[in-house]
Amino acid sequence: MGIDPGTNVMGYAVLRVVGNKAELVVMGVIDMRKETDPYLRLGHIFERVTGVIKEYLPDEMAIEAPFFGKNVQSVLKLGRAQGVAIAAAIERDVPIHEYAPTKIKVAITGNGSASKEQVAGMLQRLLKLDEKEMPKFMDATDALAAAYCHFMQMGRPETDKHYGSWKDFVNRNQKRVSDKQIIEKATPTKAQAKIMELIGGK
Repeated sequence: MGIDPGTNVMGYAVLRVVGNKAELVVMGVIDMRKETDPYLRLGHIFERVTGVIKEYLPDEMAIEAPFFGKNVQSVLKLGRAQGVAIAAAIERDVPIHEYAPTKIKVAITGNGSASKEQVAGMLQRLLKLDEKEMPKFMDATDALAAAYCHFMQMGRPETDKHYGSWKDFVNRNQKRVSDKQIIEKATPTKAQAKIMELIGGK
């Protein structure tokens, strides 16, 4: 499963891998533009990502790392959205692999500066997709790119980050999680709630 984090539109995609071949199962977006409350948006992300996981039962999730631009508020909002998607996957025991945007572009097109259109076009050729299968929002093809990037990396220890459990997530995110001892002593349900609270910036 691939995820392209977003606060207005979040892309998702699922690949089926058989042997050394991958084929598209589904791709789409979680559209939150009509929801004005930023916290309800995060809740919507959690519910929808959890729903996709329940329906398609992915073995792993590949998620694009936030792009660190000059707008601090945008980076913070994007990081929250990514964190909620990660929390949804961890709750369902789905291992997460995080890839930098440049790494995904290089894996798909060979060019770290490739445009969204170039990435989408290459994916269409690689997966032999009809024009009618291509989505309106490129957030979906960006999510597909993350999933296909992970498919290409399978069997190679080259992923940027991987989280296998709640404790692993906490250990690798000390700057985002300052109350590690409370989390470790809590029950799984309370730990999840605490992580969600911290990701939300409360």
